[in-house]
Amino acid sequence: MTTASKALAIAAKGLHKAYGEKKVLDGIDLAVPAGTVFSLLGPNGAGKTTAVKILSTLVTADAGDLRVGGHDLATDPQSVRAAIGVTGQFSAVDGLITGEENMLLMADLHHLSKQEGRRAAAELLARFDLVEAAKKPAATYSGGMKRRLDIAMTLVGDPRIIFLDEPTTGLDPRSRHTMWQIIRELVTGGVTVFLTTQHLEEADELADRIAVLNDGKIAAQGTADELKRLIPGGHIRLRFTDPSAYQSAASTLREVTRDDESLALQIPSDGSQRALRSILDWLDTAGIEADELTVHTPDLDDVFFALTSGANQPKETVR
Repeated sequence: MTTASKALAIAAKGLHKAYGEKKVLDGIDLAVPAGTVFSLLGPNGAGKTTAVKILSTLVTADAGDLRVGGHDLATDPQSVRAAIGVTGQFSAVDGLITGEENMLLMADLHHLSKQEGRRAAAELLARFDLVEAAKKPAATYSGGMKRRLDIAMTLVGDPRIIFLDEPTTGLDPRSRHTMWQIIRELVTGGVTVFLTTQHLEEADELADRIAVLNDGKIAAQGTADELKRLIPGGHIRLRFTDPSAYQSAASTLREVTRDDESLALQIPSDGSQRALRSILDWLDTAGIEADELTVHTPDLDDVFFALTSGANQPKETVR
């Protein structure tokens, strides 16, 4: 195994999965560096949960070279299971027992001694701000508390790779932001997070790299900023307070959209540093001063709709 492959927490090449004639995953490639957040986006039915189930050993792939935590998924699934934790779309919390009992149950499943299990449970309950509720039945917890307990249970075995399948579905904004902070802290501690989500803001906020899955294939992948630059509609907006400066700029610049009422010009741009420098250099050379310059780029919603609607899809995939 090469040095580059050792740095990958998850590596998948040519991952295939079909149910009957339905191709769910059609030869996808994924590379997730250790200690990062990787987000897999896609519409319902795109194959996100299937990818998670395969990489977490819950479902067998039809084909593909798959490695998780440096272990071959086909020949050494037990080592993969020892390296990972999984939090699915639906909570694994048992509502009939207390939060502490849920934690101790997980400790038993990981074959920890009673002393080790109680220590791990106490530390994680404190870390996730659940000490006060630890003795209460989990059925009485709020949605956010159940989700925190769910992840705390996942961490009992000290996994270095965690699969989070839509972890904030159904949570209110405050609970969602709390969950984001938890994920950031996990990654700071060296944990790799494989995240699927329906909240595009969540991927934008957390992910180091993002892949968009559509019809069983990776439509594009890259950083959030790289994906946004694939979609047309980005522009630089110049606003002036001096009408003469506005007229000079409007008559000299090419391909601009004028807004005579607000004295603003809109220039098509990919929002890159090079494009911005070009505009600033031109303004300096022409001796024209804009009072306000703003860069507008498409957001992940624009990217998602463009890549999954079948229309206006970019030809190039960012790698």
